[in-house]
Amino acid sequence: MLIRYLKDRRHIIILMLLFLLLFAAVFYLSALPYAAVFYGAALWLLPLTLVFTVDFYRYVKKHKTLSALENAITSGIETLPKAYNLIETDYQRLLISFDAAYRAMISASNTEKTEMIDFYTLWVHQIKTPIAAMSVLLQEHDTTENARLAQELFKIERYTELVLGYLRIGDLSADLQIGQYSLSNIVKQAVKKYAPMFIHNKIKLEMGNLNTEVLTDEKWLVFVIEQLLSNALKYTKQGNILLDTKDKTTLMIRDTGIGISREDLPRVFEKGFTGYNGRMDKKSTGLGLYLAKRTLDQLHHKINIESREGYGTTVLIDLSREDSFLP
Repeated sequence: MLIRYLKDRRHIIILMLLFLLLFAAVFYLSALPYAAVFYGAALWLLPLTLVFTVDFYRYVKKHKTLSALENAITSGIETLPKAYNLIETDYQRLLISFDAAYRAMISASNTEKTEMIDFYTLWVHQIKTPIAAMSVLLQEHDTTENARLAQELFKIERYTELVLGYLRIGDLSADLQIGQYSLSNIVKQAVKKYAPMFIHNKIKLEMGNLNTEVLTDEKWLVFVIEQLLSNALKYTKQGNILLDTKDKTTLMIRDTGIGISREDLPRVFEKGFTGYNGRMDKKSTGLGLYLAKRTLDQLHHKINIESREGYGTTVLIDLSREDSFLP
């Protein structure tokens, strides 16, 4: 710190040394005794040392204050240290102007974002009405064509729910209702919605021992399981999908699908990442696993995926209790 201070004050120090040499030369040319020269230099250096000591103390104090502000920038511009000269005052005015402009921009952006979320949320809820009506109309006549249309309509409904989940994921904490829920009931809600897809794709559903209670949010855990079932059904052309528990606190979803390549596995939770199989399918959005991971993070649950290409995929959701949920 001292070396940095001396470098910052080098112009003043050099000027002082020049003055000292100048006075020494004048005293020497005037043939004054050396004792008088040293005495005058001592009297000059004493107050100079005091001034530099105080200045160094202020320098260190200001540096520490600014460093602390850098580590806690949310403190605000009001906590800046006092300015000691005109240049520092000008810099602080500039920072205050930038801060005001930044806050105004953030406020306008938040307002715009809120309005956009409100609009799309309303749109999603409104679009569900004609989707439900079309589903009822298609069920009136049990034909092959209507069955195919019902499957496509189901995909539309799923994509609208995906949009709603994406909109809400940023501020999920306000919508959470943490409590003790039956894992069996939660899984059955998700399975019931995808029952037509199991039948249409001729995929066997197996359910193991799910008779346990978990500390979670029921609605959002159902949302996560739905995303995982959707992925499993999308990439499983034949075989079965198993839902079971492991160690009583871990939900396991295992399929016999095409699996995930070793190269793609570390990136499956990235936003928009579809991987090789997703690109081959040409229907993957790259949002399902991303939203599942984001949701589980806010629920304080962990997710892990094990897969072998050509042999299927196993998803493990750790539903163990977290202290942050306890009252």
